[in-house]
Amino acid sequence: MRRTRSRAIAPTAAERVRSVLAAAHSLTVVSDGAHTEVRRLDDTGAMGHFHLHAPSEDPVVRPSGRVPVRLELTDVAPTPVRERLRARVTITGLLGAPYDPEQTESTCVEFGQAVLEDERGRTFLTLPELEAAPLDPLAPYEAGMLTHLADDHGALVPLLLRLVRPAPAPGVRRVLPVRIDRYGLTLRLEYPRTHRDVRLPFRAPVRHIDHVGPQIHGLLATARRLSHTGRLPA
Repeated sequence: MRRTRSRAIAPTAAERVRSVLAAAHSLTVVSDGAHTEVRRLDDTGAMGHFHLHAPSEDPVVRPSGRVPVRLELTDVAPTPVRERLRARVTITGLLGAPYDPEQTESTCVEFGQAVLEDERGRTFLTLPELEAAPLDPLAPYEAGMLTHLADDHGALVPLLLRLVRPAPAPGVRRVLPVRIDRYGLTLRLEYPRTHRDVRLPFRAPVRHIDHVGPQIHGLLATARRLSHTGRLPA
């Protein structure tokens, strides 16, 4: 019998961490008891200031007097949803010398571990796991895409509720896009005292930024058909 592989409809923890690192324009560096805010508005982003590398097993190569360091990043929804914090990422490691915020060259960090804290709990990740995870092509552009969808096409977003299964409970006050990745779009359904996030998977994972538009139009087209037929999508 031929076995079929299930298609991924959501990013893994490692993919989510890579997306947070790719999109971050700011982070907090904690080292030697000091907290330093790093903000980069150029194309490299905040993590372009750091280079993560595996620990050397050669005692001659490993520098003495290494300094512990912690990089803290927050993932905040760009749309004005309730409870905008989506995730926290913490990377721990070692520096060969005290951190210098004025340094213009990339700061090398001997990687220890990465921790993702999100709605699914806490996940610990190694450097090989992060390196093996593909970078989501939408990650650097997610904020702009979500705000464009909410601000310029906000009237169309509630139409996508027809794709939600099981159907939302009555009493939805507001619907906003809260996340988009290569696998699909996530909507936040806000009720008077609570909220619910629902994923609408794309027909296939997006491989290039230019391919996301047709995927979103496909979701809207299916929702429009359902508004006329009342049938579930195939």
